[in-house]
Amino acid sequence: AYTDSAFPTDIPTDKGLRVALRYEVGRFFASLERFRQATNRKAIDEAYIAYSDMSLHFDRYLRVGGLYTFYDDNVTLEPYYAGNENSLVYADPKKDPALVRDLIVLIQGPEKGKTGIVIGLYMDGSDACAVKLDRTKGIREIRVVPRSWAAKRLGEQDPDDVFLLPRSG
Repeated sequence: AYTDSAFPTDIPTDKGLRVALRYEVGRFFASLERFRQATNRKAIDEAYIAYSDMSLHFDRYLRVGGLYTFYDDNVTLEPYYAGNENSLVYADPKKDPALVRDLIVLIQGPEKGKTGIVIGLYMDGSDACAVKLDRTKGIREIRVVPRSWAAKRLGEQDPDDVFLLPRSG
């Protein structure tokens, strides 16, 4: 319903956006079915991957549909860390790789320095992991990155904000 009402014309951009949005909806629901099956079998690793894929396709749907409340126009954060590599404190991802539910910092790539939590490890030979980035402007984006880019954060850390209870008073 949203797809057709938000992009109703037959101009090529609207048609392309409808196709892209329907694709993400289809991938989301396929991931949801895989999640349902994995939980029925109590296959925790498969459930993590299915949840990661659900999160990823929902994130892409929001991005393609223009439903995020902001647009981050930074192409890459790597130049900000050039010469300041020691400002990121992390465990060596080769010796102590991050696992599901580990708090991480991205140590390479265009979002170098951003922090988040690993929500899934892909066992398809890609050596990739799904990361839910920490909240930025009210939004937690999902990224799939090489595992070597996601390093465990060291030192005392606040738990992921989804585990924090709001305090009153």
